[in-house]
Amino acid sequence: MKRLRLERWASQIQQPPRNPRLYLQRSFAHDARAPRREWQIQQPQQQQQNHWRDQSRGAITRRHASTAASASAPVENAAWETPPTDSINHDSAPPASSTALFTPSHLRATQSAKLSALHARLSLPSKLPLQTLARCLIDPSADPRPAYNNASLAILGQDLLGYYTSEYLTCRYPRLPMPVLFAAQYAYAGNATLGAMRAEWGVEAVAAPGPEVDPGLLQLKRTIPGNAMQEGEMRRIKDMPQARRLGSGRRNEDWNYRRGTTSRIVRDDQFGDLHTDLPAAEEHQPYPGAAISQPGGSETSPGAEQPAPLDLTNPSSSSSADPHPTTLETASASFIRALVGALYLHAGIPAAKHFHASHILSRHLPLSPLFAFTHPTRDLSRLCAREGLEPPVARLLSETGRHSRTPVFVVGVYSGKEKLGEGVGSSLNEGRVRAAGNALRGWYLYSPPESEVVVPSEVEGAVGGAGNGEGEGGRRARKWKPQMVDIGEIIT
Repeated sequence: MKRLRLERWASQIQQPPRNPRLYLQRSFAHDARAPRREWQIQQPQQQQQNHWRDQSRGAITRRHASTAASASAPVENAAWETPPTDSINHDSAPPASSTALFTPSHLRATQSAKLSALHARLSLPSKLPLQTLARCLIDPSADPRPAYNNASLAILGQDLLGYYTSEYLTCRYPRLPMPVLFAAQYAYAGNATLGAMRAEWGVEAVAAPGPEVDPGLLQLKRTIPGNAMQEGEMRRIKDMPQARRLGSGRRNEDWNYRRGTTSRIVRDDQFGDLHTDLPAAEEHQPYPGAAISQPGGSETSPGAEQPAPLDLTNPSSSSSADPHPTTLETASASFIRALVGALYLHAGIPAAKHFHASHILSRHLPLSPLFAFTHPTRDLSRLCAREGLEPPVARLLSETGRHSRTPVFVVGVYSGKEKLGEGVGSSLNEGRVRAAGNALRGWYLYSPPESEVVVPSEVEGAVGGAGNGEGEGGRRARKWKPQMVDIGEIIT
């Protein structure tokens, strides 16, 4: 009969369970996020820890099985988890923020099948590397470090999307009222639309961020759902749209203060909505490293205090170690905006415009339902008076079932002999109102011929070309044509 070696059994039982996260951190310890000098400092410490761990393993394997082994196991496990403090030099230990991994390393981007599939699925240019695409998927709620999240790229992409969308709508529909223009811009490039695009592309989101997840997933820290009550109100936060509205630039920060069209253009965002989650104007501090202008003619003395250099590898002092959570819709919109900004930086203006035309302007948006007239007959009368036309007159074109339960009247609105609009209603007054509304829609939705429409971004770089109309990047720039500028909407 073969002899049993109880010494090997006892050593296997007494060893503590191995934590896979320890090996994961060791595999990602040598990362580009940690400076090379700090990595060289960490090597002696790891050698001391490994030397202590080898000594502990030897002591455990030499210990024989006994009845006292089970009682001393918790103490040995505690010693195994924390190395002795006298063997580690704490003076040379780097800060935890510089080596902590909030999200997957960019070195794993080239090994991610999800990233490669997304790059091919969107037909992105080869100039856009997979590492940048992986950074576009990192929301600031998952990684607060500015050098590794997509906050800076999202700001650039948001401005580009707003610029390309607004010039498209303004040049093709020069008579659109400002409220309809704001609604159309939100329908094309708002958070709801961009969130739906992320789902259509097949980009999945993580349940919780961490260095062990796939780089091809959307990294974000989700907000906790709930039905909390708004402070000082008798309504829930989710029932009070945009409850926290700060940083609007108004003297009074109430949500219903000075909400005119001019105020929406000057003080609000590109969609005409109040800025949310922003500090008040008097409390707003410039971002770290922001340049401060000096009085005219004054020069900075050599002994003047120089601003501290930016540290983009660590979270800023204003953001805590635990970043604020966000919603999936907001993180999805930030990802797509960051992707547009990355395309602009890596591949230039043609790639960004092609992406905008393929994924944003290709979506169907009917503009007629965006109009909501309160007094269409009065607005039509003011419009005819402004344009020098005859006053509008409503005429009955056809009817059926006048004395039945469901009558139908077809009413047309005429200015002289010209029919401006036509509407159908169950009464004469309803048909007249609908006809006036359709006449106003026909006026505001006027579009010049396609050959006459030239947006400003299509002629960028044409002046600096070699005389052959070629703009930046060798692309063919169109010749500029003056676009129609309407006198404005009717305000009653």
